[in-house]
Amino acid sequence: MTWLADRQSIAFGGYHVVLARGLSPDELAERLAATLLYDTEHIVVPVGEHTGSSLLELMDDQYDVGLRLGSAGVWTYAVAYGGWQGEFGPMTPVSRDGAHVCLLEYEEENGKPVPPQFACFHDGRLLAAFNLHLDGSWGYEKVEGEPATAARLQERLTAAGLPDPERDRREVHRAALGVVSEFFGLSLPRAPIVSGTLRAVLLEPA
Repeated sequence: MTWLADRQSIAFGGYHVVLARGLSPDELAERLAATLLYDTEHIVVPVGEHTGSSLLELMDDQYDVGLRLGSAGVWTYAVAYGGWQGEFGPMTPVSRDGAHVCLLEYEEENGKPVPPQFACFHDGRLLAAFNLHLDGSWGYEKVEGEPATAARLQERLTAAGLPDPERDRREVHRAALGVVSEFFGLSLPRAPIVSGTLRAVLLEPA
């Protein structure tokens, strides 16, 4: 999963990846569609197998949102394409009914610049969240969330030498991804996402 720290690791503009345990890819897509911050309800429209590039070409509008869906071990995942930045609401409801849900998001071309974010939820509760640059200028003081889980994750980050303001931010990003991947047992395969085809859907107005 540390490959997400590469420049434009998935597409221009950064990445928005949601991993879930306890949900099928279809269930994950439906729940993500329900979080979109639009005035109208959105539905999941299957569009077949696609690479990232071919899904972007299929979209009528640069502000449309599409997902490519897959699974790795016990985790299913959804990778967002198109105009996803700022369009998804809180992930807490996605984790209802006992599901585990992890959000990885980076608006790489945001001029502010916004650091990459990680958050993990279970059964409608936040377990842990922090920015993956561990950047104090963005309010980072420690891992937030359920006290016991957040404290254990903070200990792992400290053991990995983080935060470290002297290190390159991309390397901090990579190291932090490695810590959360090991801590939560996450798996996100690079090859099918970057160069393969995956089942794809569009999130369109009902």
